[in-house]
Amino acid sequence: MHYDLAVVGAGIIGLAHALAAARRGLRVVVIDRDRQANGASIRNFGLVVVTGQAPGISRRRAERTREIWLDLAAEAGLDILHTGKLVAARRPEALAVLEAFSAGLDGRECRMLTADETAAHQPGLAAERVVGGLYSPFELRVESRDVLPRLAAFLGERHAVEFRLGVAVSSVEPTALQTSDGPVHAARIVVCPGDDLTTLCRERIAHYGVRRCKLQMLRLADPGMRLNSALVSDLSLLRYGGYTGLDEAAALKQRLMRECPLALDNGVHLIVVQSADGSLIVGDSHHYAETPDPFASDAVDRLILDEYAALFGAPPPVIARWTGTYASAPGNDCFSDAPHRDVRLVMVTSGTGASTCFAIGEETVADLFAV
Repeated sequence: MHYDLAVVGAGIIGLAHALAAARRGLRVVVIDRDRQANGASIRNFGLVVVTGQAPGISRRRAERTREIWLDLAAEAGLDILHTGKLVAARRPEALAVLEAFSAGLDGRECRMLTADETAAHQPGLAAERVVGGLYSPFELRVESRDVLPRLAAFLGERHAVEFRLGVAVSSVEPTALQTSDGPVHAARIVVCPGDDLTTLCRERIAHYGVRRCKLQMLRLADPGMRLNSALVSDLSLLRYGGYTGLDEAAALKQRLMRECPLALDNGVHLIVVQSADGSLIVGDSHHYAETPDPFASDAVDRLILDEYAALFGAPPPVIARWTGTYASAPGNDCFSDAPHRDVRLVMVTSGTGASTCFAIGEETVADLFAV
């Protein structure tokens, strides 16, 4: 069979490209060496982040991707577990960053909160633990490990997308892929390798200086409270381009360097989201290498839990721990490379795959199939 588009990679980026092509009525095949998504696409918060994305194309991609997630919630029955995001500021310098952000164009639909309002928004927070906050209405939370299989099933059932799983791709040529299951012929090809830096398009990937980022995450037992939204704190403001580009971020960074240097050295920030069973996903940390070691550090987990405790008090028991890796490149949130006019290499290199994937898929497919 000859396909209009072959997608290498069945993570969220690959599925986003398959969706964009299928919505155009194209014949699509998705190929992946694993039997199910097992990498960064499921080892995450499932948080679609809009507020705090770097201004410009990253922000626009997040806004468009959010729209498509909402469409899919209705079309494919994907569950949105909660919406919105609370940034709980513990320090005046963090509050100053939030005030500057809310005064700008991208913060226009967010709402600044007093300490009492921040505590009232989220049960378990005490007003004396915060100096204020910011509420964004845009964020969506999905359970990634459930959503990806359901999205793949939807693509197969509704759009006749073919999946060839457990099949390794050894080379990419214009109009053909060589696989462990024989050649696959397609008019256009998109390679979405996740954090595989060497199997396909190695030299093209190396050109962008891509490394892997290892993160640590935890699942905590149901704390007996319900989150009204996702929650992040001061440390998170140093990890999103929408905040770090503000003049006020420098004073916050200086204070955090004095007060919690170990957290900064380990790339720790706090995100808390809740699953349908009440358990919390809490993280995370960031360590960079071409091949990170596979070992999780208890000391790093304690840094994450310390940040949780600073807002909520003693955390509930840890019921699961894991590490993940994703592709990371300096100065690039994402890149699309063209080894050939009919082939695209697409990598999200900022850990924002769930937040920007569907817009990137639309852009790539429009480029490949431009009339």
